Amino acid sequence: MKQGFVSAVFDKRSFEEVIDFASEQGFDCVEMACWPEEKKVRRYAGVTHIDATKLDIKTQKHILDYCCDKGIEISALAYYPNMMDPDIEKRDHYIRHLKKVIDAAEQLDIGMVTTFIGRLPKENVDYNIGEFKKVWPPIIAYAERKKVRIAIENCPMLFTDDEWPGGQNLASTPPIWRKLFSIIDSDYFGLNYDPSHFIWQGIDYIKPIHEFKDKIFHVHYKDIKLEREKLKDVGVLANPLSYMTPRIPGHGDVNWGEYISALREIQYRGPACIEIEDKSFENSTEEIEESLRISRLYLRQFTSFPNVKEQD
Repeated sequence: MKQGFVSAVFDKRSFEEVIDFASEQGFDCVEMACWPEEKKVRRYAGVTHIDATKLDIKTQKHILDYCCDKGIEISALAYYPNMMDPDIEKRDHYIRHLKKVIDAAEQLDIGMVTTFIGRLPKENVDYNIGEFKKVWPPIIAYAERKKVRIAIENCPMLFTDDEWPGGQNLASTPPIWRKLFSIIDSDYFGLNYDPSHFIWQGIDYIKPIHEFKDKIFHVHYKDIKLEREKLKDVGVLANPLSYMTPRIPGHGDVNWGEYISALREIQYRGPACIEIEDKSFENSTEEIEESLRISRLYLRQFTSFPNVKEQD
């Protein structure tokens, strides 16, 4: 597996600075944030390390040359809005930009875009599947023509009152995946697999790895700490952040040995990117850097990172 991280946590750093850090710390790849340059809609959104709207020949060459010189691959171009937003004007804006990100992935020979399906939060699953049938087949057909794979993360995007009750991402459970993949049967439509989101939903995060092994294009390393005493008080119908907390790998409830072992069993050899959403490491850029170092070193016991420097 290619060890990397998600660039969105470095919202104050340039593309070059992100690549420099990845190279200096012995990472193999980076999942690169590609939001349009506009007002942030939430934490980790609105980060632009590659602007897909300004990717001329000179910029393409600079990106490719810089990554080559530093020995870093871009695992995917990342853009995570609500592609099925109930506001049709916003939805159309998101889809137009997603297509530009797909174009950029083709032009940079990356071949992968990570994103969300989206969801109408106030409608049930069946209604949203009907909407999915309208929205997503043209997007995947576009990606197929560009030979760019679309990897959908399984985060429900159900954390705040405005996302209640259904969240903003339909593709959050294995039963829903089965329906979506039966509707769009494409080698260019798959998963960006994150075990942490299954912890607080009470879903087995190992079994689906085997069932969906051919659909796992990209994976995340992020942990979740379930606050069981709080859960006993507020119950499962409360906002999830009232009983769980995102953590760095090893500081939560994911069994990383079991998770990485399952990925090896299915012969997964793609990108594996650490995603930092742990507020206890976000007081400074130095703490963010430290969170990535700690995560990388913790994960070393379960896999090998060929580029890691001996002095670490």
